[in-house]
Amino acid sequence: MNTAAPSLKLPPVASTANPLLEAQLRHALDNKTKPLGSLGRLEPLAMQLGLIQESTHIELRQPQIAVFAADHGLTDEGVSAYPQAVTLQMVINMARGGAAVNVLARQHGFGLTVVDAGVAAQLPPEAAGDGSEVNLLLRKIGFGTRNMARGPAMTGAQTLAAINAGFDVVQHLGGNVVAFGEMGIGNTSSAALLLSRLCAVQLDDAVGRGAGLNDAQLDHKLRVLFEVSRRHRAAQAPLAVLTAMGGFEIAMMVGAMLQAASERRVILVDGFIAGAAALVARSLRPAATDYMVFTHRSAEVGHRLMLIHLQAQPLLDLEMRLGEGSGAMVAWPLVQSAALLLNEMASFETAGVSHATPSPDHGDMDTMV
Repeated sequence: MNTAAPSLKLPPVASTANPLLEAQLRHALDNKTKPLGSLGRLEPLAMQLGLIQESTHIELRQPQIAVFAADHGLTDEGVSAYPQAVTLQMVINMARGGAAVNVLARQHGFGLTVVDAGVAAQLPPEAAGDGSEVNLLLRKIGFGTRNMARGPAMTGAQTLAAINAGFDVVQHLGGNVVAFGEMGIGNTSSAALLLSRLCAVQLDDAVGRGAGLNDAQLDHKLRVLFEVSRRHRAAQAPLAVLTAMGGFEIAMMVGAMLQAASERRVILVDGFIAGAAALVARSLRPAATDYMVFTHRSAEVGHRLMLIHLQAQPLLDLEMRLGEGSGAMVAWPLVQSAALLLNEMASFETAGVSHATPSPDHGDMDTMV
């Protein structure tokens, strides 16, 4: 457990804005053998990848996924349908290869790292396995956060320690693509509170059913979170909000996202919880979102508003709400497709295909002639 009082030095994050390269990418896409814009949102995705990599040719190497796990003291207030012990159980399940994220990471060839950011128990030695499939990292800041209904979830020192640990996790990952997921019973409460405070969203618009609350349980959760918000009304600056209402896994993801952006990696953001980390990362380094691909819209009610505030268009909407990075994994083939289309699709000139000609009645034709 890290008990030192750390400082925080944020890595520099450069904007990907590059008008000359953007024009080159647009020209390349517009001259592929297709009607203008006919690949829809794959085209701006390809442009984003090119701007991240500062190239008109995309290379996606050794994709990684990091899943950050931690517990939340607020579960003492009955805000989740599942007991806190499930976090530890699921981390062990991931370490043994049995979770959804394991299946999807294997399918798509991602290296999987599971990070104990603050699980409320020691992982048993056998959880580590042989390390052949899952890299299990112990970066525990504490045994779960404190109950934020009674006081701040974290100390300021713990928040900084978690962010710094996130920097370190990414620095030791290979490749140039990193996806982020999480595991933590009760963390939809933290994400909803962060959304509400950082984006001035009404709390009852931000709070959802999490892992499956019924109506009565949802009403109780909302009452608890209103009281938490009132108790911590003085917390307004991003790091103060994160300290009061966040979780170790969210804070560590913030650092990991900032480090990935500083290294110009493609960042695949999963759902509601990872999106909350993205909100904080953006508040600290606004250009960080240039590197983020928002992979899906979660069924968690607040995620739609979160994406609006992030000015993000998700690639998919499959009504998923599992977490673990599962949505990022499912969306990965779209990222690959965008890159391959830019890299390999022929131009009109190289293929000997005629350009579309304007129609006197209908403007530009939407089919090739």
